Amino acid sequence: MADPAPEKVLAVIPARLASSRFPGKALTPIAGRPMIQHVVERVRRAQLVSRVVVATDDAGIQKAVESFGGEAILTRADHRTGTDRVAEVALHHPAEIYVNVQGDEPLIDPETVDSLVSALLEGPSEQIATPCAAITHQNDIMDPNIVKVVRDFDGIALYFSRAPVPWVRDTAGTVAARHWKHLGLYAFRRDALLEFPTLPPGELERIEHLEQLRWLENGFRIAVVETEYDAVSVDVPADVARVEKLLREK
Repeated sequence: MADPAPEKVLAVIPARLASSRFPGKALTPIAGRPMIQHVVERVRRAQLVSRVVVATDDAGIQKAVESFGGEAILTRADHRTGTDRVAEVALHHPAEIYVNVQGDEPLIDPETVDSLVSALLEGPSEQIATPCAAITHQNDIMDPNIVKVVRDFDGIALYFSRAPVPWVRDTAGTVAARHWKHLGLYAFRRDALLEFPTLPPGELERIEHLEQLRWLENGFRIAVVETEYDAVSVDVPADVARVEKLLREK
């Protein structure tokens, strides 16, 4: 039997049942619906996405997704990262472009998803696209939990770091640096995504504990797209009330 015709753009939402800080968070109710449902429904609003699937290692999450009319694919339980889980989906479900959407971002912005897809469609030499947002609070620049990104003149990533890059050396001068926060959303070409599980982690990734540095250390070009969207993730149970408040304000 011939392989099925490839999708143009397949959005994949990795969702594990286990979570060290918030077990079972994919199914936690937010405004009366499981969190994963919010993510799926918002990604479906992206104009350039052909298909949305949840990639999970848990039959309960699969059943919950199917109960609200979503599509879920069972994947192996031993994946180290969400990207590895998306790569497993890519192996069996051909598409030109894959979007890796965090399963704990119920407010994900569909327009930002489209902007990443557009960056790959319009830039044939780029293999990966990811967004950044301007950092507006001084404390965030020094916060190691907020990943910073610096780019070249063409908007291609030079480096990602937990450190405050660029570092303003001449504090007595008039230099005004703009700092950019990296958001954990990615679009990949299929070949680049399938190669990821085979790439050796480098020294920079081990030092900074940033998966995206593996791409840079292995010579990949990452287009970084500016967005006004600032990711709001659910990392701990206390975040649920904050997200519900934001949903009421929309």
